[in-house]
Amino acid sequence: MQAGKLRHRVLLQDKVQHQDPLTGAVESSWVDVATLWAEVSPLSVREFVAAQAGQGEVTTRIKIRYRAGVTRQQRILHRGQIFNIEGVLADPGSGREYLTLPCSEGVNDG
Repeated sequence: MQAGKLRHRVLLQDKVQHQDPLTGAVESSWVDVATLWAEVSPLSVREFVAAQAGQGEVTTRIKIRYRAGVTRQQRILHRGQIFNIEGVLADPGSGREYLTLPCSEGVNDG
């Protein structure tokens, strides 16, 4: 992957659970894991239609350098927008050069 294509700064976040010491209620919040360089690409109309058939709401493809531990339970923030990771696809060559993250937009409560 060419480094010049990774021109967007994105924030990778994890969802964490914590218990309120006063009420005992379990609450969720998002914490920053890493700031990464990425290529953020909206899907073309053809790709969007194909993605809807298989994934549902995939609207954007985000590519990042390979990073171990990236999962669908995480999310990406870019320019104030939330992108839910719908899949984690390794590059077809070595599997350790970059990751492609098909994403949907919106709040991720799950």
